[in-house]
Amino acid sequence: MSKKKKKYYAVWKGHKTGVFEKWDDCKAQITNFEGAIYKSFSTFEAAKTALKGNHKDYIGKTSKFISELSENQLKRIGQPNYNSIAVDAASSGNPGEMEYRGVDTKTKNQLFIQGPFEEGTNNIGEFLAIVHGLALLKKNNSNRIIYTDSKTAISWVKKKNCNTKLERNDKNKALFELVDRAIDWLKNNSYNTVIVKWETKAWGEIPADFGRK
Repeated sequence: MSKKKKKYYAVWKGHKTGVFEKWDDCKAQITNFEGAIYKSFSTFEAAKTALKGNHKDYIGKTSKFISELSENQLKRIGQPNYNSIAVDAASSGNPGEMEYRGVDTKTKNQLFIQGPFEEGTNNIGEFLAIVHGLALLKKNNSNRIIYTDSKTAISWVKKKNCNTKLERNDKNKALFELVDRAIDWLKNNSYNTVIVKWETKAWGEIPADFGRK
């Protein structure tokens, strides 16, 4: 078994900011802190340098996108609806360390983020991100729509079930507790929010993308 690589966590917004060497210490700063912003790095120096800069240079940074679709195809698809939020997930391995978040589609300002969870999948993260977004918009009585780039997650939300093949174990216990809560929310709440597939080929990576590709 390979030794797990050590990570260092830069926290730009949290109960306390700084670089933390343990996940539990980082988690304590971001739990129950609305709009918390953080990211893991492989070295202390990288995390320290990032902390001194703007988090947008490290989270979700993407290069200028040029679509390969024809002019007619782009015209037919149109532009994104910016009265919306965008959600996405990132997983280092399948399964692997996973986190998800939601952002304002236009400004990319982060609205929520959860994780990283020790053992999860990208599909689970995408599913949870949509449900988190639905609950947030309902709570705020918002008429925004939700963008996601996952057809699988949209299907799971419609079926009110997380149809993952990942087996439950001690490592992912906390994650599956969140999945159970999400399913329960879907079964016991109605919503008018429209969930829309993000047109990646026309618009580039979804604004909530973690920029790790």
